[in-house]
Amino acid sequence: MKRWLGKAEESLGNHSDRLNAINIFPVADGDTGTNLYLTVRSAARAAHDAETADLGELLSIAGRAAMEEALGNSGTLFAVFLAAFAEPLHGASRLTCSLLASSLQRAQIRSWSALSDPVPGTMLSVLEASARGAAETAAGHAQDDSNSTLALTLRAAVQDALQAVVHTESQLGPLTDAQVVDAGGVGFLLILDALRAAALGEELQDELLDGLHGYDIQAPHIHNGGDAEGVEVMCTINLSPLDAATLRLHLDELGDSVIMSAVTEVEEGYRWRVHVHVPDAAPALALIHEAGNPVNVMVTQLATSSAGVEAGDS
Repeated sequence: MKRWLGKAEESLGNHSDRLNAINIFPVADGDTGTNLYLTVRSAARAAHDAETADLGELLSIAGRAAMEEALGNSGTLFAVFLAAFAEPLHGASRLTCSLLASSLQRAQIRSWSALSDPVPGTMLSVLEASARGAAETAAGHAQDDSNSTLALTLRAAVQDALQAVVHTESQLGPLTDAQVVDAGGVGFLLILDALRAAALGEELQDELLDGLHGYDIQAPHIHNGGDAEGVEVMCTINLSPLDAATLRLHLDELGDSVIMSAVTEVEEGYRWRVHVHVPDAAPALALIHEAGNPVNVMVTQLATSSAGVEAGDS
């Protein structure tokens, strides 16, 4: 699992520029590759420093670190994915096909539920396809926890994820118009292939991306920047489930791309990671401060031509 996150960090670092170039949904802010890379890097560093043989504990540590430092839609969804992926693995010291299928299924459910308005044709659809591919393969090899069956399951998950990436172009109007696949979906495919490579002692499959629309190195730089309006607001805050639901409702009324996911349980309820796109930061920040005492507050302009970031503890 440490090798997995390390390989994922390396792969996303190599591909971040191209992912940024095709990032046009939900907003054309050209930062999906950078956000995924930096969020995965946080997870990889936390995992590297963890001293445990329990896969669930290790990935929970990495997931919490990713959640606290998640950037953007894609980074936040990866953090949710990783934290959920860890849950079925608690007490296990070895990955098996059945555990992989369970972890992907848990991650799929949690990721879809973290968004107020989940949209097919994004990273969510690619995750769903990978979970389905793993589940079908594992079901066909019940009670067989051999390494060879794990290999079959991992390869099925990657191949189904690849097909889902190809399909994203026809699922979302902006991608169809630009003739590109979804950047977040490609990023998740890279993360999944890193898991396959790390678990099986193999190399990353760069040829996986051959032929993906808009992704070839000679393809034009799709993202033009400057056309996205508003800001992205992110923070971490301790809230009860009821207060969190109320805050989500109010943020839904103000903007879109609302993602809220519990990081850890605390005395007040749960520690939540909050993400939203809004026309103006002030009303959203007022609602957040009314709900509790946020930390790691970040406000980022969505239009890259005038990108700016403000960060603070409250």
